[in-house]
Amino acid sequence: MATKETPQLRSISACLAVFLGLLSILNTGNCDEQVPLIMWTSEGVSVPSQSPPTAGHIVGQQQLASYLEKALSVGPRNVVLFLQDKMSIEDFTMYGGAFGNKQDSVFPNLEGALRSSSSPLVLPAVSWPASNAVIGQLQDQLDTSPLYMDPETLSQLRLNASSPALLVFRLPYGFGADLMSAKDILSGNDEMIGQVLSTMKTQSVPYTAIYTALQPSREAASLSMEAGVGGGRSLLQIKEKEGIYGPVEFKEGDDTCIMLWATGLSVSILRSGRWEEHDLTPSTFGEGVSPKLGGSTCDKSKARLVLNYEKVLGHSSFKLIFAMSQRHYKVSARRWFTLDAVELEYDGTKATFNGSRHVYAPAEYSYRCGSVTNFRWPVLIPRTSKDPANQWRVSFADFQIQGFNVTGSDFSYASDCAGFFSAGIWMGLITSLLMLLVLTYGLHMIMQLHTMDRFDDPKGPAISVPLTE
Repeated sequence: MATKETPQLRSISACLAVFLGLLSILNTGNCDEQVPLIMWTSEGVSVPSQSPPTAGHIVGQQQLASYLEKALSVGPRNVVLFLQDKMSIEDFTMYGGAFGNKQDSVFPNLEGALRSSSSPLVLPAVSWPASNAVIGQLQDQLDTSPLYMDPETLSQLRLNASSPALLVFRLPYGFGADLMSAKDILSGNDEMIGQVLSTMKTQSVPYTAIYTALQPSREAASLSMEAGVGGGRSLLQIKEKEGIYGPVEFKEGDDTCIMLWATGLSVSILRSGRWEEHDLTPSTFGEGVSPKLGGSTCDKSKARLVLNYEKVLGHSSFKLIFAMSQRHYKVSARRWFTLDAVELEYDGTKATFNGSRHVYAPAEYSYRCGSVTNFRWPVLIPRTSKDPANQWRVSFADFQIQGFNVTGSDFSYASDCAGFFSAGIWMGLITSLLMLLVLTYGLHMIMQLHTMDRFDDPKGPAISVPLTE
């Protein structure tokens, strides 16, 4: 099935979400007991999205039945089930281009279908007894018998959107297959999925598709350690690209000029010797959340992002402000932007933190840091010793911001705050230095050894060494 990507598609592809979900539990369970399950709807069908399970959670038979019931109660009741003989997480890790080589992926049709679906659902770990019962569960909920099909017979079948149908396509995996043959089999299965979905599209009948297996593939499981070693970096990159939710965007006209993203925004105030904390994340990020950005401005040299809140720690009006500027530095012969200040405005009072000393990046880059705080390894410093900021704590987790040269709805290349000499590097350097000192001392001691200058001749008189010597 052709999966032509249009500019209207989300920049965060659904296929990346799939592989992130699959990789997220790569080392948190026994792959001999679990199989993945992927469910999506046809293009143009809008259904409420379901929350996937937490990483490491194994979906049982009852929970799987609940997922299917919710999907079929509001979604299309023409179900296309792709039931593979064997499948494990490592199949996607090894053959899905998860190591940065997307051109080597054997799942282009699956990725295209997920990209066009409005709400794909990925269950990375389903107990294989539950996956074995999926046909029976679908049969009970649809109140119809399964039809075992192949792509040729499907073209002769006429479906009706008002009449439920359960179409089952069996996909092989192969027993005792080596690395290359397993890849070829999965590629052939993906081509069959493409043919089926293409046929369904020509009939213009909305459908719900499910891709799972009867049992885990032990051949792929034996390669889990090899896959895990290479996939760690890719997982970080995918997570960074996919994120949990979209960033906050401030637009000047139709163009985005400021972007902000974080997994956590929290503020705390000291009252009666105790810190009272308030989490701003739910009011800033998330599906359907639109923070108030009144007062925000941006131009070529200065940018100001204002997040407006209500009823924060007893304050009826509360603002979190990020003030940035950019200028040309002759020493580096390039333009840099700095986060000049982070301000808290509440009920007529302003607390100001200076961030220009630590938070900076080239003007065409974004800035990213795992932790931006003013109390633990502080990056933000109160402007003066008498500033109200001394009574506040701010904490931003997985913080990323860009105030200049924003193109589209994606961050530019991120300049990370992590220094070159991390704790691990320092530990390695100190340990190596100690070992070098021990080696040097040993060599010095060996070089101080001298041979005797007198020897005893067994045929001559014995050597007499006076005590005075």
